[in-house]
Amino acid sequence: MPPASTGASTLTVAASTPSSPVTTTDRLEPGRPGYRRMSFALFAAGVATFALLYSTQALLPSVSAAFGATAGQASWTVSAATGALALCVLPMSALSERFGRRQMMTASLVIAVTVGLFVPFAPSLGSLIALRAVQGAALAGLPASAMAYLAEEVRPKALVAAIGLFVAGNSIGGMSGRILTGWIAQLWGWRAALGAVGLLAVACAVVFHLMIPRARNFTPGTLNPKALAKTVGSHLANPLLRRLYAIGALFMTVFGAVYTVIGYRLVEAPFNLPQGVVGSIFLVYLVGTVSSAAAGRLVARLGRRGALYLAVSTTAAGLLLSLADQLAAVLLGLVLITAGFFAGHAVASSSVSRTATTGRAQASALYQSAYYLGSSAGGTLGAIAFHTGGWAGTVALGLLAVLGVVSITLYGTRAARVERLRLAPVQN
Repeated sequence: MPPASTGASTLTVAASTPSSPVTTTDRLEPGRPGYRRMSFALFAAGVATFALLYSTQALLPSVSAAFGATAGQASWTVSAATGALALCVLPMSALSERFGRRQMMTASLVIAVTVGLFVPFAPSLGSLIALRAVQGAALAGLPASAMAYLAEEVRPKALVAAIGLFVAGNSIGGMSGRILTGWIAQLWGWRAALGAVGLLAVACAVVFHLMIPRARNFTPGTLNPKALAKTVGSHLANPLLRRLYAIGALFMTVFGAVYTVIGYRLVEAPFNLPQGVVGSIFLVYLVGTVSSAAAGRLVARLGRRGALYLAVSTTAAGLLLSLADQLAAVLLGLVLITAGFFAGHAVASSSVSRTATTGRAQASALYQSAYYLGSSAGGTLGAIAFHTGGWAGTVALGLLAVLGVVSITLYGTRAARVERLRLAPVQN
């Protein structure tokens, strides 16, 4: 998906003074000092983000039982966090333009971790949902700032791989948080499980603070609402960016629906699995770690659209396979869904960072907003679909979202072909 065909190079100025142009020799890349520290720090931040953001997802059956809530009601403990993040990520990214990416990521982690230590003591479902919303809003300062930080500090050729490592941290956080909560909930209850996730996030926040390198290519600017609106408008006017935002939202709709509901399916007949075993199912997140980290190689071999076609095909195959009532088939389906989702997310998010030549924080923030709105919608709609149509209803919702990704990608392929034909006489 080359940005040239969309006019990305003509984007207007950012909400604040953009970072000063720097030569590629000033950027981090594999083998250079600081790259490994940066990768490790953002990996830890990714672990904390997903561990906190989805800390209640594997516990939804237990939360439902504790508060006498339906699957749809309990799913709001996830959807409130992701929805608040989606709403707050754009203003948080504007603050990062003024105060710095590193500072914004640090502050976000500190606040989210602090709230996480109070979450286990929520006295009611309403208070639990409220705390989770605050936690999601706090985490909003991290994803877009991280993408902008990478775009400014890493050489363009290494950007997909660097973002892939950050996304891999997301997958490890999602996996470890769910496994940890599953087994601890089985032994000591869901409140103890949420406390353990909070302590894991504390450790990750400390690692991030100690390891993250100083930003060398960031120039602070002033907060300017009019300039912010202009930058956001320019990004939304870019056809490629709009397609990437929609792709991120649709991929996350599938993922949010599947992983919000899968716990309910596996604790019921014909599987009847205990909570600890259900939590261990999330070991399939390791597949996401591999596929997201390999996204750069996929793009190099297949191109961006080719990598997206492969990701969406893998996701669709996993959805269909998960319809079987055999546990092995369901697990293999989850493996394929997870691999396809994380590969697609890494490709789409890195494409946003490459396409937006100015106002990268806002471009990334818009992607994150769409992405987490997809998660929130997927979690709630997936639970409703499961309540009305069983697992087949959730799969149908996922396949509808997959069809949307295919349609958008096909349209992008056709648009790029038309643009090449239009420019051909000029080039000759």
